[in-house]
Amino acid sequence: MTRALAVAVAAAAASMLTTTNSARAADYHVGPGQTLTSIGAVPWATLQPGDHVFIHWRTTPYAEKWVLCRSGTADQPITISGVPGQGNALPIIDGSGAITPTNLNYTGEQRGLFKIGSANVPDDTLPSYIVVENLDLRGARSSNSFTGHAGDTLTYAANAAAFYVEKAAHLTIRNCAIHDSGNGLFIGVFDGQTEDILVEGNHIYDNGNVGSIFEHNSYTAALGITFQYNWYGPLCAGCDGNNLKDRSAGLVVRYNWIESGNRQLDLVDGEDSPAVPADSRYHQTFVYGNVLIEPAGAGNSQIAHYGGDSGTEADYRKGTLYFYNNTVVSTRSGNTTLLRLSTAEEHADMRNNIVLATAGSGYLAMLGTDGVLDLSHNWLQQGWVDSHEAPVDFLGTVTDDGSNITGSAPGFLNAGAQDFALAGGSLCINAGTTLASAVLPGNAVIREYRKHQQNETRPLVDAIDLGAFEYCGNGSCSRPDAGALDAAQPDTSTATDAGAHDSASVPDVTPTDTAVRDAAAQPDAVASDSAATDRAALADHAATPDHPAQDSMAFDTAARDAAALDHGGIAIDAASDGAAIGFDHQTTQELVADGCACHAVQHGRTSGAVVALLALGVLSRRRRTPQ
Repeated sequence: MTRALAVAVAAAAASMLTTTNSARAADYHVGPGQTLTSIGAVPWATLQPGDHVFIHWRTTPYAEKWVLCRSGTADQPITISGVPGQGNALPIIDGSGAITPTNLNYTGEQRGLFKIGSANVPDDTLPSYIVVENLDLRGARSSNSFTGHAGDTLTYAANAAAFYVEKAAHLTIRNCAIHDSGNGLFIGVFDGQTEDILVEGNHIYDNGNVGSIFEHNSYTAALGITFQYNWYGPLCAGCDGNNLKDRSAGLVVRYNWIESGNRQLDLVDGEDSPAVPADSRYHQTFVYGNVLIEPAGAGNSQIAHYGGDSGTEADYRKGTLYFYNNTVVSTRSGNTTLLRLSTAEEHADMRNNIVLATAGSGYLAMLGTDGVLDLSHNWLQQGWVDSHEAPVDFLGTVTDDGSNITGSAPGFLNAGAQDFALAGGSLCINAGTTLASAVLPGNAVIREYRKHQQNETRPLVDAIDLGAFEYCGNGSCSRPDAGALDAAQPDTSTATDAGAHDSASVPDVTPTDTAVRDAAAQPDAVASDSAATDRAALADHAATPDHPAQDSMAFDTAARDAAALDHGGIAIDAASDGAAIGFDHQTTQELVADGCACHAVQHGRTSGAVVALLALGVLSRRRRTPQ
């Protein structure tokens, strides 16, 4: 099925859903020629399970902002869908000059464009079972102003997010463009209430603030969160934040394309709620099947950081980072360090990766100063070293079991064009090994990223290959169209975590492609931006002056005052560096969250678009719940 046909069928499905769902839920259509002409006209305060809001593309952006503080159910989530226009253009929600509906009343207006969780009107609740898809969210910057719910003109906070989740459970954010804001996506853990988050197929880029290390493309904290099939592009020019920063328990980062940033991955301690370190999943993190790219001159020289940055080492992850079947490419002219493990109690199990540093021999190091790293069956740049800090400041341990391959080129099809698939004859073909027992079966490598924001089944032939892509030559295997459902792909994920869900297949529309893609059932994890000083980040970023810094979760004084007015009784216990702030329960919702996550998986319920596709005979009725 062509992409154009997929869009047409999805549109037909949306229309059909209005009729087929009318008995149990309501559909609300916003846009030109629709029943509603503005987003604010949607009855956000009274949405019910199964309600579906369709925001249709139009030539001018929607300059509106709002809060969602309602819940669906596992069988009938509340769904907000953008309906693309010509060329699959997503409907744009722009924060510049945005107007808030006067019938909503919520705190943290300055922290986000589209907010989920914590409101006065509608009544406050834990928003659950929500899906948000196919929207272009932008413009939540401190240089932009908006009209608040009381009719006053306000400006966004420096750490405002295009998608701001203060608290939520069972939330899916899919196929959105999230950009041109302080933080792109911000998700707060909210005393451990935020759980089961799925972030998939989004394009997240061009966020951050010039000269600041505290705002990021995404900043999350949750109990159970999975990032998959996302395209993370560079932050804005001169913006020094990380690409994907997380403080969650139950974190899975798989099958993503992550390019540039101060670090590509900053996986640190869950300092915002004791519920995070107390979660049994906190001490295992899974990073696999990703493409991680370090351009020349971007950020510091570390690709990934695992452990903590708050300075409270007792809360650091102190577990194992399972890092496997990733393709890592650095084009820096100087040194590259693959991993920074925060303390001697952080461990990394590294198998089946490709790590290329084009600067050549002697420029690639495995570790920073600390931690324990076990290496097996990787392709590594020849001349790699344990650490650039050795021998004086290196306290870590690197164990090479003798199975790793070294060379000057791993055998990509076209590295210059960023085609990192393997060419015939590559030594990486069939060179992989069995994964750690803790990985299997729930986090086996069964899919691959496909440019961009798509995915496909990994066509395993003989032993697994190294890197993010399996060699597929001489007609020995076929790669299905990533836009089609793969009904035969089994669900191998475990159901031990609270975030596990049985996601029905739903149609997905990306900013550049229309693909009917399956929503993978994944373990969850989401993180909130921390109010504590990011001392490690300051130390790592040489260009940053040494001064007490507020993490982007911390509110400025005006925001705190506004929260006090809205909630009454705030207990502020500011630390000397202005970072640690204590609030009453309700205010914490506002001050700890920041971001956006929409992950209401459709437990047992096939989406309306898929219903239409089934009716048209385009899709098989076999359900698929991939890993």
